[in-house]
Amino acid sequence: MFSRLSLAAGAVGGGILVFIGMQAVNALWIIPAAREEGRKLERAELDSATNKAIGELRDEADAARFNRRLCIERGRLYVNATGLCVERPPQPGG
Repeated sequence: MFSRLSLAAGAVGGGILVFIGMQAVNALWIIPAAREEGRKLERAELDSATNKAIGELRDEADAARFNRRLCIERGRLYVNATGLCVERPPQPGG
């Protein structure tokens, strides 16, 4: 009877040691890998957002150039600061 009890206690103790050991391995191996994967995903999201912002700026710059050209072709004055097309002031002596 005592040998079965000690065998059961040894099995439970060994199971607990294996469980604690696996948790330590997971903490030392899996968690850093997950952190690195998280960093990679975050970098990819930031790169995507940056590229999107650059594309939007490029589109806005193209639109501003088009509007400026159209405004000048119509004989008006394009104000860069506001992006508005306004009537040209009358020329003196003209």
